[in-house]
Amino acid sequence: MRTPCLPLTERTVSRQAHVRKDVVPSFSAMPRDIGFLLFPMFQILDFTGPVAVFEEPMGPEVAGAYRLRMLSAGGGLVTSSSGVQVQTEPLGEPAFDTLVVVGGLGTAAAMNSPEVVDFVRAAAAASRRVASICSGACILAAAGLLDGRRATTHWRVAPYLKRLFPRVRVDEECIFIQDGPIWTSAGVTAGIDLSLALIEEDLGLEVSRARARDLVVYHRRPGGQSQFSALLELEPASDRIRQALTFAREHLHEPLNVERLAEVACLSARQFGRAFLAETGQTPAKAIERLRAEAARVRLETGSESIEQVADAVGFADPERMRRAFVRVFGQPPQSIRRIAREATGKAPGDKAAQGRPG
Repeated sequence: MRTPCLPLTERTVSRQAHVRKDVVPSFSAMPRDIGFLLFPMFQILDFTGPVAVFEEPMGPEVAGAYRLRMLSAGGGLVTSSSGVQVQTEPLGEPAFDTLVVVGGLGTAAAMNSPEVVDFVRAAAAASRRVASICSGACILAAAGLLDGRRATTHWRVAPYLKRLFPRVRVDEECIFIQDGPIWTSAGVTAGIDLSLALIEEDLGLEVSRARARDLVVYHRRPGGQSQFSALLELEPASDRIRQALTFAREHLHEPLNVERLAEVACLSARQFGRAFLAETGQTPAKAIERLRAEAARVRLETGSESIEQVADAVGFADPERMRRAFVRVFGQPPQSIRRIAREATGKAPGDKAAQGRPG
């Protein structure tokens, strides 16, 4: 039996994940309701970043494409962690085109609120898509929306999300992730990246690029969260482990086995391994691999060295070993990371500027 066709109304079209604009040419002009779920002590930039992406006029052909609604349990003024207040409406009918759940210091209280969690769960069933910014992913997880899905969040929150919700496939490297109708983003300004991607899905690549130009931000930000990770800023409790890490950063191109690092720390290899894991949460081998991978990534994204030269410069024995490390740490090989960086800066692999040669 054929599935009966529904009339092409704003509501029926907005519930489709992908709509051909040649079939529905007026889809770009249809306003979409985007709900922002706030709570006391939310992070102001989690909210204002995406709002700025959606609220500005984007040209006559897409003007009024989005209607923004601010929501909270109980409605009224909601105070952010910075003290800025936002007027909201109370939670009601949960059907939106998109629900965006922000994060912030008040996340723990929000994810333990049955009213908030039930609303998010109902919105996921009634809306086209649900998104979270930063620690807002914890609220989606509390509603059961991330079970079995890939998701990201702020790199500081990722260990907490993994521990509390083991069924979530957390990838703390990504700036944002789409898994079906559920979108999650990393911390704070990553909400802008996610919002541009949502606009691209709705209105096309050129509109999203134009929006990024208006906001003077990357359309596709090079790199992942590792460029902001805590690993390069580790501050162990003891001077001995701190001294070993400093030595490692300064000698990445040299062999750095446990015995050598232990000698720098004036400890036995066994004592050093235990102390390093206790103070950093990483084994020495894993930490050195990540330090090398992050150093290599910077060189790949900003320099003109070949992949072989980069691997040698940061201490990987060969390019294949670096490739395996990149896949483990970043989820993609060095060639992909270099290509993404060049696309983001508008430099093709063959460009003289991209190769570092004078024009």
